[in-house]
Order: sequence, then C-alpha cells, then structure tokens
Amino acid sequence: MTSLLSEHAAVPRCWALIPCAGVGLRAIAADALAPELPKQYQSVAGQPMVMHTLAAMLQVERMHKVLVVTSPADHFWQGRELESRLTVAPHGGATRAETVTNGLQELLRMGASPEDWALVHDAARCLVTAAQVNALMNACLPDAVGGLLALKLPDTLKQQSSDQGSARVAQTVDRSDKWLAQTPQMFRIGALLSALKAAGDAVTDEASAMEFAGHAPLLVPGGAQNFKVTYPDDFALAEAVLMQRRSAR
Repeated sequence: MTSLLSEHAAVPRCWALIPCAGVGLRAIAADALAPELPKQYQSVAGQPMVMHTLAAMLQVERMHKVLVVTSPADHFWQGRELESRLTVAPHGGATRAETVTNGLQELLRMGASPEDWALVHDAARCLVTAAQVNALMNACLPDAVGGLLALKLPDTLKQQSSDQGSARVAQTVDRSDKWLAQTPQMFRIGALLSALKAAGDAVTDEASAMEFAGHAPLLVPGGAQNFKVTYPDDFALAEAVLMQRRSAR
C-alpha cells in the first residue's frame, strides 16, 4: 500500500502560470479602452479579459492549480473571491522572463515538484480553449522536453530591406518551416527555471529559453483564434469570437 501511495504521489502534476504583470501599452490607444487599466483587465464580452483566460484554464480537469503573477502595485484582485484552485501572487518583475522565473519559484513554495509541469500562458490570449490545453498536455506529458502551442505560418512572409526611407521588400522568405509561437508553453518546472536563469531577461518566451539550453521543444498545433490581444482592433475581434461562442452554447 505504501509503495502504491508513493508511486501515485510521484506522478508529475500540471500547474498553470499566468504572467499578469504587464501594462499593455500597445493596447491602450482606443477611446473604448480604459487608459488606467492594463490590457489584461480591460473588459471583453462583459468581463475583464483575464477572466476568460482563467475560465479556460480552470476547465481543464488535469490542471492542479492556476497561479496568476501580478505586479506588486496591482490592486485588481483585492477583495475578489478566488476559485479554490486559483492563487494570485504579487511577484511580477520588470520583464516577462523575470515574472515567469518568480512565478516558478512561487510554485515550488506552493508545494510543486521540480519534475512537475508548468503551463505558462499569456493573460491576453483570452480565446484559448480547454481542448487546446488538453491537446498540449497529451503531446507533452510523455515527452522528455515539453513544447508549445503554435500555428503554421499561413501568409507569405516578406523580409524588409535595410535601406533607409520607406519600408520595401528585400526578399520573400520560405514559410514552409515557419510557425507562430503561441501559449501555453509547457515544460518541467525545474528545467524551465534553470533555462530562464541561464538565458537571462532577453528571451520573450519560455521555448526560447529552453532552446538556449540546448532543447528542442515540441510544436503542437494550436489555432488561429488563440491570438494575443495586443492592439485596439484585437479587442473587437476577441469580443466577437467570445460572443459567438456564448451564442453557440
């Protein structure tokens, strides 16, 4: 009986980590947006954007817990009742890499094992679905490295000329092996923490840190709707998709 319990306890768990410490300056440019709010807290389809993101993560039954890492100056969560699997930690850093690093360390303090999996997901990718997260888990759980949701590049890719003046095409780039990185990105906590510390703050996603450490992450097909809400026009598109999903339900 003891050996069975030990074996069960050793099964790696999955934890979601949501970096939520940015201010989203590129998004705060439309009259419909509240300039005092970071973009992840802007209203989309009747709720702050991050709430749609968290709802998708919490629909995944295999997700042990969800950690949101905020800026120490963030007051959005004060007084809010949190779902039992949701934790908010004010340990955000000056860069995404620093925020994720702090979040991984917080997961370890919460009882996670270095061999557990962290699924790092952008708060502003509010259209991700539980099915996509489960597909990523299915692909990564048996893998030695882990991977990320990504989308095969659908458009013709142009490289800009380095000439001064107007932007002009230097050449057309082969797109056959090009993918757009999405999130979640799923790696073991210990390996990702080491990779981020070695790579430094310049990396813009977790897969880049793992690549820097010599690993080759899996590319798991995501979806065109799993885009990152970045510019003012993106809000209208995200709202339309969410409202369509609500009507379909």
